[in-house]
Amino acid sequence: MTTTTGRTTKAVLFHGLGGPEVLTVEEVALPDPGPGEVLVRVEAIGLNRAEALFRAGTYYYPATLPGSRIGYEAAGVVEAVGAGVTAYAPGDPVMAAANFEFGTHGVHAERVVLPEEYLVARPEGVDAVTAAAVWLTYSTAYGGMVLTGGLGAGDHVVITGASSGVGTAAIQTALRVGAVPVATTRGEDKRKRLLDLGAAHVVVTDGTGATAAMDMVEEVRRFTGGAGADLAFDAIGGPGFARLGDALRPGGTAVLYGWLDPRPVALSRNWPQTVHTYANGALVRTAEGRRQVAGFIGAGLRDGSLAPVIAETFDGLERIADAHRLMESNAHLGKIVVRVGG
Repeated sequence: MTTTTGRTTKAVLFHGLGGPEVLTVEEVALPDPGPGEVLVRVEAIGLNRAEALFRAGTYYYPATLPGSRIGYEAAGVVEAVGAGVTAYAPGDPVMAAANFEFGTHGVHAERVVLPEEYLVARPEGVDAVTAAAVWLTYSTAYGGMVLTGGLGAGDHVVITGASSGVGTAAIQTALRVGAVPVATTRGEDKRKRLLDLGAAHVVVTDGTGATAAMDMVEEVRRFTGGAGADLAFDAIGGPGFARLGDALRPGGTAVLYGWLDPRPVALSRNWPQTVHTYANGALVRTAEGRRQVAGFIGAGLRDGSLAPVIAETFDGLERIADAHRLMESNAHLGKIVVRVGG
C-alpha cells in the first residue's frame, strides 16, 4: 500500500482554466512508491501543445479541477522503487512514457511517483534536456507516419505545423526512413531553418507582400512533378484538412493527429484516399508499442539521424508560465524544455 511520509515536492498545478497565468508551482504530498510504482527525481520537462490545450479546457479530456496536475513529458533518475518492480532500480535514468491521464499523473514536478508502465528507459548517454525533448515528439512522428501511414523510402510526405516539436521530429523521422519531407509553415521567417533541418521543400501558407502565401496544393504538385504527395501528416484538422487531401496522389493517405483548428474536419473529394486519425496514447499504452518506439528513437539518437531541435531551455519550474507563453507565441522552432532543480 502506498504511504504518505509527510514529505512534499514542488509541482505545477492549476485551479481554473485559462492562459499561462493560471499555472502555479505549489508544494504537494510525495508518497512512498507502492507496489509496482517508481519514485523519480525529475531533471527536465518538455512542453507539448497538449498541455496548453489542457489548461485552456480544449483538450479531449477535462482537467481534474481544482488542483489539476499537468505534463506528459519528463526525464529524470529513479530514486526508489516499490515492491515487485524489477524493470528499474535506484539510479536508473528514465523518461515518462506519456501514456497516462496527466490531470492526475502530470509529471511537471520536481519528483513524481508513477506506475512502472508509465516509464521507459532513457537511451544510454542521453542527457536530461535532450531526453525531455524526444519521447512524445518522435513517438508521434514514427507512430503516425510510419506505423500508421506506412511511410517508406521514396515517399513524399506533407508535414503541417512543421516548426513545432512534432513537426521537426517528423522531418527527421521522414529522412531516417528515406522519405522526402515537404514542410508547411505560416511564416517566411522559418523557411530557411526548416530547409537547414532537412525539409526538401517548404510551403509558406500565410505570407504577405513580397513573400506572398503559396498555394499548398499547387506547390506540392509542382514539387512532385504533378503526381501529388503519398502521405499528409497533419496536426491542424478543420476545413483545411480537405486541401491536404487535394494535394495527395490518387490512393494517397492522410493522417490526422491533432485538432489545432477546432472546427469540423472536411474531407477532400480527391478519391480514392485513406484517412487515419492517430492517437499516440493508443500506441504507447502497449508494451509492444513502447518497445518499437524506444528502438527507433534509441537507434536514431545513436547514429545521429535523430537530434531533437530545442527552441529554448528555461531554468526552474517557476519559469513554466514563461515557457507556455513562448509556446503560444508560435515564434519558436522545435521543443521547449524546462530544467528542474530539487
